[in-house]
Amino acid sequence: MPQNDIFTIIGIDSTADTIASEVRINAEHHLFEGHFPGTPVTPGVIQLQMVKTVLEQHLQKELQLKSVRTCKFLEVLNPNVTPVIRLNIKYKIQEVIEVTASGVFEGTTFFKAQATYQ
Repeated sequence: MPQNDIFTIIGIDSTADTIASEVRINAEHHLFEGHFPGTPVTPGVIQLQMVKTVLEQHLQKELQLKSVRTCKFLEVLNPNVTPVIRLNIKYKIQEVIEVTASGVFEGTTFFKAQATYQ
C-alpha cells in the first residue's frame, strides 16, 4: 500500500459506491512535536488528506478538492492513543465526485465531512 511519512494505508475494502479503509498514523512524525508538545493531535487537514489519498488510490487517479460542504471534528485524534483509524467513505461520481466521509475507531467518531472532488 502507498505510504508517506505521516500515515500509511493498511487496507481498502470497497463496494460499488463505498470504501472502508484502515489507516495507521505515525505518532513519531516530527509534525506531532509541535502539534502539540506532550499531547499530539492529528491536524484536521491530515485527516482530510487521508480521505483524499484513499479515494485516489481506490479510483486510481489524482483528485483535487473542489469544495467542502461540511466538516466537523468531533474528537481529538491523538496518534498515541488511536494509532489506527477506519475511514468510511461513500461517493457518487457525476461531473464531480461527491463524498461523505467519517473517521472512526471502536465506536468513536473523530470527524465527519462532505466534500466535492474533481
